[in-house]
Amino acid sequence: MVPTTKFITLNNGEKMPKCGLGLWKGGDSSDIETAIDNALEAGYRLFDTAYIYETEDVLGKSVNKWIGAGKGKREDLFIVTKLPNNGMDPKLVEHFLNLSLKELNLSYVDLYLIHWPCAVKYTGDRNFLPKDDNGHIILDKTTDLEAIWKAMEDQVDAKRTKSIGVSNFTTSQIERILKMARIPPVNNQVEVHAYFQQKELINFCTNRGVSITAHSPLGAPWRKTFPGISNLSICVNLLDDPVVKEIGEKYKKTSGQILLRYLLELGVAVVPKSSQAERLKQNIDIFDFELDSDDLKKMEGLEKGDSARGNRTRYK
Repeated sequence: MVPTTKFITLNNGEKMPKCGLGLWKGGDSSDIETAIDNALEAGYRLFDTAYIYETEDVLGKSVNKWIGAGKGKREDLFIVTKLPNNGMDPKLVEHFLNLSLKELNLSYVDLYLIHWPCAVKYTGDRNFLPKDDNGHIILDKTTDLEAIWKAMEDQVDAKRTKSIGVSNFTTSQIERILKMARIPPVNNQVEVHAYFQQKELINFCTNRGVSITAHSPLGAPWRKTFPGISNLSICVNLLDDPVVKEIGEKYKKTSGQILLRYLLELGVAVVPKSSQAERLKQNIDIFDFELDSDDLKKMEGLEKGDSARGNRTRYK
């Protein structure tokens, strides 16, 4: 039977849409604004941004315009943003969330995530990759995840965010947080797609009440045209995979829809990135079918392990 719910109930009772729009930086502001406007019209209610993406201001402009036009209410939306690497200090958590709220022109976000379990030295709000005289990134090796988590909990108490979570965390890092948390993380946003399925991490988190959101659920094909990150990532081409295309023909769905639907059936929420109006409509039109057992096995067989990890940065 095709599941009818389009939401995941988080461990604090809040409901998060299973499909949203990823707003990783790229393109000019007018294109991003148009994409958000089109997404709202197509039915998207979850928008995933981050301070480091530098798209919060555009998202805020679009959603406030949408609310002001009487098309919906703030409580209809689920806004996610993230604490940047240069804000990984308990004293800076509130500062950076306030900066994000100012950019978004909102009084609260629905989910605030620690973007990465690592830190760089703070030398300014927008200096995300500070470098020394030799051109090396200046890491802050004094990062205290537990102390930062306590500061994250304070943001829930202050009603700046309804929920808190993490991103790109491993099982051991999640375990560290769970052991001391007064308010447990509701979500771990990580790279998950058909070639890199992360079954162990998904099972670990879901068994502990931590939901999973997949960034790069289509393998992030946009990476091949985005300058400056070739040393940090690879382009994983999933859309042209013959198995995926064959399954798509069977269900009369696009490859993208098959890839996203598969992740939904793993219990994972998805935040694909797109700026094309038709693709935006396709990416959210994934709730009217389900893959049968044979096709689920075929999709499971696409796993390539760590060699298909798009983001090559690794932190223990």
